[in-house]
Amino acid sequence: MTPRLETPRLVLRAHRLEDFAPMAAMWGDPEVTRFILGPPASPETTWARLMRYAGHWQMLGFGYWAVECRETGAFLGDVGLADWHRAFDPPEAFVPEAGWVLARAAHGRGLATEAMAAVLAWADARPGMERISAIFDPAHARSLAVARRLGFGADRMTRYMGNATLRLERARPVTAP
Repeated sequence: MTPRLETPRLVLRAHRLEDFAPMAAMWGDPEVTRFILGPPASPETTWARLMRYAGHWQMLGFGYWAVECRETGAFLGDVGLADWHRAFDPPEAFVPEAGWVLARAAHGRGLATEAMAAVLAWADARPGMERISAIFDPAHARSLAVARRLGFGADRMTRYMGNATLRLERARPVTAP
């Protein structure tokens, strides 16, 4: 059900049960999660995340991909689109939410931008994805730079789980007739 996407350096594919161990290591790394979750995720929380990824594809027809290195087959991270039913303050209308997280060894190589460009190209060809949002800790400069390269803007501050949260949006590019 999850389409396979390929880029020059990456394969974006459906998550598999064998992704759990590298996912748990990634989501358990405090350097990876410090701007995303705060404390590292437990293996139990990561297991629930893996199950939610599968559920998104099954129930909504979109979701997250596992990012794999084309050359080595190594698991590098998670990227995709979701409906997390977030309780923003003030409330926000639903717009598919983009997200990306890569294992520390994959940071600083342009892989998040490469992977998300493929995800957004896929989304741009689908109905209901005319606008896509992304949320950030305002201090997460590296992910904000990725978002800017991908065309996210229209910045506005909101609150999520009691924390100041920056919400950005990206409109589907207009194609010439």
